[in-house]
Amino acid sequence: MEDRFLSYLTLRNNGERKGSDEENRKCNKQKGELYEFSSSNIKKTIQKYHDHAKANESCNIENESHNQQLKNDTITIQNKIDQVEVSQRKLLGQSLGSCSVDELMKLDSKVEHSLTIIRERKTQLFKDQLEKLKEKERLLLEENARLYQRNISLCEKTYTFTRRQNIQNSEVETELFIGPRLPQNSQE
Repeated sequence: MEDRFLSYLTLRNNGERKGSDEENRKCNKQKGELYEFSSSNIKKTIQKYHDHAKANESCNIENESHNQQLKNDTITIQNKIDQVEVSQRKLLGQSLGSCSVDELMKLDSKVEHSLTIIRERKTQLFKDQLEKLKEKERLLLEENARLYQRNISLCEKTYTFTRRQNIQNSEVETELFIGPRLPQNSQE
C-alpha cells in the first residue's frame, strides 16, 4: 500500500510539474510578446513624453507671463484706487492739513465746478417737474370745465323737468271755486 501511495505521489508531482512547466512556458511567451510590444513603442512613448514636457514648459512660461501681467495690472488698479480715495477724502474736507496752497486752490476750483454742475442739474429737474405740474394743471382745468358744463346741463334739465311738473300740477281741474262765497240755498 505504501508503494502505491508513493507511486501516486510521484505521478501526481510529475503531472503537476508538467502543468506548471506548461504554465511557465505560456507566461514566458506572453512576457516576450509584451516585451516586444513595449520595446517597439517605448521610443515613441519617450518621445511623446519629451514633447509633452516641452509643451508644458512653454505653457508654464506663458502662464507665468500672464500671471505677472495680472499682478502688474492689480498693482496699477490698486494705486488708482488709493489715489481716488485720497482725492475723495480731500474733496470731503478730510486730510487737508498736508495740502499746499496750490492743492487747496485746485480743490476749491473742483468743488466750485462740481457745485455748478449740481446746481444746473437741480435747476433742470425743477424745470421738468414744473412742466409736469403745468401739464397736470391744464388737464385738471379741462376736466373742471367739462364737469362744469355737465353740471350746467344737468341743472338745466332738472329745471326744465321741474317747471314742466309745476305747469302740469297747476293745470289740474278741481271743483274749487275761488271767489265770494255763495249761500248754500241758492246753489240748488
